[in-house]
Amino acid sequence: MEDIKAALLEQIKQLEQELTVELPAEIKKAVALGDLSENAEYHSAKQRQEFVNARLGQLKKRMGELAMVNLDNIPRDRVGFGSTIVVFDTTKDEEITYKLVTSEEADVTKGLISTTSPIGRALLGKEVGDTATVVTPNGKRELEIQKLTTIHGSAA
Repeated sequence: MEDIKAALLEQIKQLEQELTVELPAEIKKAVALGDLSENAEYHSAKQRQEFVNARLGQLKKRMGELAMVNLDNIPRDRVGFGSTIVVFDTTKDEEITYKLVTSEEADVTKGLISTTSPIGRALLGKEVGDTATVVTPNGKRELEIQKLTTIHGSAA
């Protein structure tokens, strides 16, 4: 979790630098060129400024959300954030291992799925022996939970 926070802080720092130093310099340079109504550099810099402002708001909100994560509220016997889950996909007839992570860490190719993804949402709150049904564009998938290790390091 600290890695995510550090990465978000770095992004925030870079965007704040762009917003407070680089973009004002670009806008000032564009204004010096004259007529703003047909000044592409000026309009481009102003659009970027709006985007950076919006992105900063998103990142700061996400930092606030991460700061409120309380590990004590994550279950020790059910699937929750940080859990590693071994499932048997009856649709594909194969065993798959997933780890539930934040959306910033998600990488399906490595088995890291977000708690907000369809699979993540279907698995949340389940126990060993439960079956989770995931609705995908290709139809329903049934995932039987075979093994679970929670963020607390205990196998359930």
